[in-house]
Amino acid sequence: MPVKDKWKIVLPMVLMVVLAISMWPGVSEPMARAFGLSNGQNFSAGYALAFCAGIYFPKRPRWTLTLGTFLIVNILTNHFYYGVSPFNRYLWLKIAAFSVLIWLGTRYSAKNSWFKLVRGGLLSAIVFYIVTNTASWFWDPAYAKNIAGWLQALTIGSPGYPPTIQFLLNSLLSGGLFTALFAGAMKLTAAADEQTEKEPEEAPEAEKIEDEGIVPAPEKSEA
Repeated sequence: MPVKDKWKIVLPMVLMVVLAISMWPGVSEPMARAFGLSNGQNFSAGYALAFCAGIYFPKRPRWTLTLGTFLIVNILTNHFYYGVSPFNRYLWLKIAAFSVLIWLGTRYSAKNSWFKLVRGGLLSAIVFYIVTNTASWFWDPAYAKNIAGWLQALTIGSPGYPPTIQFLLNSLLSGGLFTALFAGAMKLTAAADEQTEKEPEEAPEAEKIEDEGIVPAPEKSEA
């Protein structure tokens, strides 16, 4: 089976495992500290994974597999870790935001340059940040329901909490980093597969002799 065909099967499973692990509480903090960040909030592989699913996954799995994994992990963490209702408005908001990232990935192609795909990963992180923080501005009574309050939600946040602009930086770093890794791995895989397809198969010895016009010597008969 060609490498690219194998990846059509393996890639969705691998990325969904990574997505589930990266979304579990407590995982993002060590990853963020590895890059010198003191706060792991919004440092996640999820943005890049949703974006890359739109690029590389077949049509149906890109939606059902990605959003299904996201939904299951969030239900489990809401119930067993945070102790809140598994189904709340923030859950549906995040699903909607991830759907936007998957759709954004469908606007790109695996044939696009690596730099263009990384820019797309950065854009997906920004889109997710704006959507989720706009919802916080709308729902949180700490924010004034005007332009100033919306800008506050996108920059300094509410008093007593870290500035939300730090969350944006974490989103950009993780979105760009993981998109670069995934897109780079796929580029290398595609290049290796293309090189394999270009290599001609070695012809059997008999075919070589016939092509070169060499007539084999008759076998000696024994008395």
